[in-house]
Amino acid sequence: MQTENQSQVIICVAPSGGRRSYKDHPNIPLTPTELSETAVESLDAGASVFHLHVRDHNLRHVLDVSAYKTAIQAIYLRVGKNLVIQVTTESCGLYQPEQQIKMVKELRPEAVTLSLMELIPDTAYEVQAGNFFSWLSAERIFTQFIVFNSNEVKYLAELVQRGIVPSHDPCVLYVLGRYSQNQLSIPSDLDEFLEASFLKKAWFVCAFGKDEARCIDYALSQGGHARIGFENNLFLPNGKVAKSNAELVRIAAIDAVKRNRVLADSNQARNLFSRHL
Repeated sequence: MQTENQSQVIICVAPSGGRRSYKDHPNIPLTPTELSETAVESLDAGASVFHLHVRDHNLRHVLDVSAYKTAIQAIYLRVGKNLVIQVTTESCGLYQPEQQIKMVKELRPEAVTLSLMELIPDTAYEVQAGNFFSWLSAERIFTQFIVFNSNEVKYLAELVQRGIVPSHDPCVLYVLGRYSQNQLSIPSDLDEFLEASFLKKAWFVCAFGKDEARCIDYALSQGGHARIGFENNLFLPNGKVAKSNAELVRIAAIDAVKRNRVLADSNQARNLFSRHL
């Protein structure tokens, strides 16, 4: 799959997620200070977007406006606007759609990721979700929809056709693998998404497990963008545990150059996102 923007690639770092802890990796960034340091390192390694999860005082996943503001301010103090900060609405089994929506409306972040099936667990939620998606578009909040299989891609296409998702070509993240199933990913897992996809420009891939780099490289070869980091994988391609998120970002950046892709900076990432509001 080729795109008119194939020469340019956005690398998003996902440094922690909502489930991992220091038991998983001693250098996983969970506090605002740790997240800000990772932001500096990831920017230097080639990232232009920072996917942000926050924790409470017990280091548990939260969708909390105050915690987000504290972390965002810490990151801005270190890198300014040189990274797009993208917050998550991931429920981790703790939050209902109404709570996810409420958090975003109070926070008004620059960018946000939305799990399609978390916000629309059944068709009764479509009107509420559609109103939220329209609000995001009107507020010019860069929005990325998360899908986990080809059926969700087809459902997203249906929502676009029906006007529930206001963008005709929304920004999407294809997730290869799962937490719940302890499922690893391989590059060919991407094929079902591409075969079902109606998207032309702004699709990203993240991949669980030790073959993350191979999956990302395959996505890069097909014109996609990359999300990489400790949220989904802790290992280098040689099987060793990565020392930092920046090590994983740097691998994706090197692979992008080998694929004749040009690393986008934060302003170029904002320009791409703005086309898909």
